[in-house]
Amino acid sequence: MELETIIATQCEKLLLKACHFGASDLHLVPTKEHYTILLRKFGKLIHAGSIPEEIGGRMISYFKFLSALDISEKRKPQSGAFQQELANEQFAFRISTLPSIFAKESLVIRVLRQNYAHPLTSLCFHSNYADELSQLVHQRQGLLLFTGATGSGKTTSLYSLIQYCRTSLARHVISLEDPVESSQDDLLQIQVNERAGVTYAAGLKAILRHSPDVIMIGEIRDKETAKIALEAALTGHLVLSTIHAKDTVNCLYRLMDLGISLEELRQALVGIVAQTLVYVDQQDERRALFEILSDANLCEAFAATLKGEPYRLPYSGTLCGQLANLEESIYETSPT
Repeated sequence: MELETIIATQCEKLLLKACHFGASDLHLVPTKEHYTILLRKFGKLIHAGSIPEEIGGRMISYFKFLSALDISEKRKPQSGAFQQELANEQFAFRISTLPSIFAKESLVIRVLRQNYAHPLTSLCFHSNYADELSQLVHQRQGLLLFTGATGSGKTTSLYSLIQYCRTSLARHVISLEDPVESSQDDLLQIQVNERAGVTYAAGLKAILRHSPDVIMIGEIRDKETAKIALEAALTGHLVLSTIHAKDTVNCLYRLMDLGISLEELRQALVGIVAQTLVYVDQQDERRALFEILSDANLCEAFAATLKGEPYRLPYSGTLCGQLANLEESIYETSPT
């Protein structure tokens, strides 16, 4: 068997191992003498073996080839993606390479299962969250934002909500993402391609002419995207997106930093949701806690901000308060 065929087979076996394990990421980390294989699941890195230096290097080159990257370039970081069917399921793999101090490349592959969205009830630590979130997307127009740390599950929540809009509410949903993380056959998904002129701003303008009911934007990153998202929300569309902010209340200040006035926010915002992941019953499985700023609390936040006064959600509704209550309940039920 030719060496190229052996490498291709080993790469497929490694991807299959990661998929069967339920890993979110696959790492090939170079050391002085070999490559270490690590799998990330529920936020934890798990050692999954090692491979010889030469084989590891060739496997990285093969993954770069699948992703249409420059195989000969090993001094600069590169990123790309490819899709493959494994065990009768379609997966997308997003890869990133970095040069290391050992003059070898390090590789990370994000494993993305396609045509699948988690039901809302399976994501939430408390079942009432699913009802609250689904009620927010019953709105015919407005802006709904998710915020939280990297890896807190914001995009997973967005996919669940837009699938709910598509299937349960029979809405026409269009997403604009950079990149598309999970391909969904029953959704119209647009990928940002700056080389082709499809930026977030240009893509959003085009989407507005395509008769959407619901628009999902992968992330609000700049003033132009924020302005167009707001305009879409004010002209009869429900817009869902993510944005980086410390918590729900600070998200208001972040939007104002991006040039959105408080009056515009008052007219457009239907809710801001902050989320974090916690382990369930000390197991490896994780579910989300949500801090939701909407309805009366959102009106109070606008009124306080207009007066120049700080606003705080009731402590029990904040992520800090919920985490504190969770830790207290675990302490009370633990054996002494």
